[in-house]
Amino acid sequence: MALITVLYFASLRDAAGVASETVEAGGDLRALYEALRARHGFALPQDRLRVAVDGEFARWDDAVRSGSEIAFIPPVSGG
Repeated sequence: MALITVLYFASLRDAAGVASETVEAGGDLRALYEALRARHGFALPQDRLRVAVDGEFARWDDAVRSGSEIAFIPPVSGG
């Protein structure tokens, strides 16, 4: 298991009730999001989000690495 920091933005932050949290995780980024989605009740499916690791966009099948900062980025609307 890897110890990581997860950052939430917009609707994900609202649903989680925090802007970030430290969690233990294994597997890939897709599995991490699905576990957090189940925990926090996120409405958005993974295919509607972007994921970044340590400030760089990543692929959903990338492995979770200990010490990483992972950001889940929902679509943004503006006007």
